[in-house]
Amino acid sequence: MKKTIKILGLMAFFCFMVTAISSCSNDDDPVNNDFFAGTYKGKVSYTDGSTNITKDNGSVFVTKIASGTKYNFAFSDGISDLNGVEFEQQGDHTLVMIGSNATSYIRIDNNELKIFYTKDGRTWTANCTR
Repeated sequence: MKKTIKILGLMAFFCFMVTAISSCSNDDDPVNNDFFAGTYKGKVSYTDGSTNITKDNGSVFVTKIASGTKYNFAFSDGISDLNGVEFEQQGDHTLVMIGSNATSYIRIDNNELKIFYTKDGRTWTANCTR
């Protein structure tokens, strides 16, 4: 009996792992998913007057939070995160930050992330792909 339970447990674990691995994809679209998490890699920078960080091989981990329209951006290399930024859909597969203007702009799709965001004397930039 113990052997049967062990075999069934291993089969259930194997099925779970196959499902989990096959559901992860770089083709996930942040617009169409209720939950989205993805890493974009490329050039990132941050400045706040006393700190100036620029990395050509940085990354930004993007997550869609429970509200469905707000996103968090976790930068690499000690750059402060951007949290709770609200978006609206533009076109079929693109999200643009609500309130975008010449000094604050974030655009995200399944392949590309572009950020130029200024707030309280701090500036974040990213030009990244997935």
